[in-house]
Amino acid sequence: MRRPRLLFISPRYLLPADMGGKIRTAHVLKGLKGGHFDVTLISPAPPVIPDTEQSELFALCDRFLSWAQLPRGPLHNYTRLRYLVAREPVSVVTDWSGAAARAVASAIAGADLVVADFLHAAILLPEKLEKPSVLFTHNVEAEIFARHAELAKNPITRRIWQSQWQKMRSFEAKSLRRFDGVVAVSERDRATFQKAYGVAAAVIPTGVDLDHFAFHPPKEGPPVVAFTASMDSLANIDGVRWFLDKVWPLIVAEVPGAQMRVIGRNPDPGLVAETKRRGLTCHFTGSVKDVCPYLEDVQAYVIPLRAGGGTRIKAFEAMAYGLPVVSTSVGIEGLGVTPELHYLNADSPEAFAASVLRLLRDPALRWRLSLAARQLVEENYSSRKVGRVFEDICINAMQKPFSESLVQTPARGRSAA
Repeated sequence: MRRPRLLFISPRYLLPADMGGKIRTAHVLKGLKGGHFDVTLISPAPPVIPDTEQSELFALCDRFLSWAQLPRGPLHNYTRLRYLVAREPVSVVTDWSGAAARAVASAIAGADLVVADFLHAAILLPEKLEKPSVLFTHNVEAEIFARHAELAKNPITRRIWQSQWQKMRSFEAKSLRRFDGVVAVSERDRATFQKAYGVAAAVIPTGVDLDHFAFHPPKEGPPVVAFTASMDSLANIDGVRWFLDKVWPLIVAEVPGAQMRVIGRNPDPGLVAETKRRGLTCHFTGSVKDVCPYLEDVQAYVIPLRAGGGTRIKAFEAMAYGLPVVSTSVGIEGLGVTPELHYLNADSPEAFAASVLRLLRDPALRWRLSLAARQLVEENYSSRKVGRVFEDICINAMQKPFSESLVQTPARGRSAA
């Protein structure tokens, strides 16, 4: 018996899976592989795919299709500037190309179900989509732009973010209504889609590879604090800069030997140079193949985010590994965790520093938080569970399209963010 053919459209090449969105997508695809659907993944790809990545790709799908990945560099940056006057937000319109649209249209012809990964993938779809379809959202995208506008200090930068927020809100509202099913990554995002856009969504949990992030009991040793992130993300750059400017000096004043470790790809050169110039005890690792060896001696894991959206896979990875976590409200939102039980919450510089100092000074607190958080992740957030939930949503979208029930009238005066 032929399995239904699922076409999974990603606007990003998924390897290496070194960003939260890529990791989440990889968990979903691994959960789908070998199940109810025959899975075709289509995305941009580099001219030559290394042999190691070939095997990784086919752990995610039954077949892989691609179009040429657009090069990044000065021309790409110039194109982004030109698109500031486009009708769609810059981050969306720069994902479009004629080659991508043609490749996607051709692949859709042979599919029984279409899944768009990230809102941005919607721009690659034909105007009229005649196959059952699901949109896998990782964030409320308009909310991210609104937060950047609120944080911007330069008036011109603030106006640009506000303009992009308005465009993203319009694009998000229109795109959500095109699909037979919408998937959110948290109850919070689901509620926002309902209130802001009148669109119902199913929810999948944020999953963690519990075998890879095996539990490591908290250790005694030098006071090491860590954060893992893609350091070319504006939200992560803002969070680390805020932490180093406002929080870290308060910690070092109390614990002079404390060390900060920022683990992740493409650290912003300006931020790295500024950190060195100020003589801060902070090390940027750059890209690493596996974050786990860099976590072995960590006593406190921080999530100092003030912008961004969706849910933070990094939080559950740290908890699964056994690291006690301090986070802002934004950094932990949508994850269903309880402050003082699973992590410590702090939003002001003073409160954040005080929470980190509590962990550095109190081994019993580190143990208590680590054990409770690991138990929570084991029971509710394994990557295997995520794949099963997503598959059920896709089956439902095929058997009983519910596009009419998805779109409702939003509450008067409501908008995303």
